[in-house]
Order: sequence, then C-alpha cells, then structure tokens
Amino acid sequence: MDICLIGTGDSIQIRPASIHGMLWLQTHFEDAHWEAIAKSLVKLPQSDAEDLSRDAKNAGLSIAHLSALSVPGRF
Repeated sequence: MDICLIGTGDSIQIRPASIHGMLWLQTHFEDAHWEAIAKSLVKLPQSDAEDLSRDAKNAGLSIAHLSALSVPGRF
C-alpha cells in the first residue's frame, strides 16, 4: 500500500504509507505542504480525494480507502 485515504466525516485524510506514496504526493503538492503530508495532517474534499486516488492508481500506486474507526470509551 502506498497511500491511505481515510474518511473523516466530510473530508478525506491523506496518509502516505510508503516512500513511493510520499514521493508521488510531493509531485502533486507544493513544497509548503510536504511536512503536513508527511505528518498525515492534510484533508481533502471527497471529490478531490477521488481525483487524487484515480491519478495515483493510473501511476501504478496502491491506494487503500478506509473509513474512520472510532471505539467510544476504549483507549
């Protein structure tokens, strides 16, 4: 897996999962955003995440689409 896209309510969090995923993301975002991407702090609207996923798959990357997991009262 190279990039995880995690549903977080009304947006999608981008989480690079391999060096290939991070390098690919760096070619699609400005330098100023790279640190936030590396720390999994970037969220995109659903439609933009779908476009990003399609482009990444066309480039040969493996993409995982995950729902946010929440277990109330358990830490």
